[in-house]
Amino acid sequence: QLQLVESGGGLVQPGGSLRLSCAASGFTLDYYAIGWFRQAPGKEREGVSCISSSDGSTVYSDSVKGRFTISRDNAKNTVYLQMNSLKPEDTAVYYCAARGGYIATMSEKDYDYWGQGTQVTVSS
Repeated sequence: QLQLVESGGGLVQPGGSLRLSCAASGFTLDYYAIGWFRQAPGKEREGVSCISSSDGSTVYSDSVKGRFTISRDNAKNTVYLQMNSLKPEDTAVYYCAARGGYIATMSEKDYDYWGQGTQVTVSS
């Protein structure tokens, strides 16, 4: 059974950091592009970052560029999202998703498998 499990969410003060993990089971991530998405209360889900499987190229939304870093460790079958300088507007449920093929996109409709999400709350 193909499964993605996110972890690492929690409550953090503004300016703090968190690292989210997305662990895959039932399949190897080597041949999948991975995206991170988030959904804040009352808002639509939006793309945060993605990483391709072919060359590890990355894309970031303008709202997180320079603060978030996506990376993958194929040996651990895990993708990470390092989040620094967190702001209250980063509060959301964060989801990782996998897309068969090499090229990652920021469009959720392109993704085949989704995790259950992890809550990130940025508040003082």
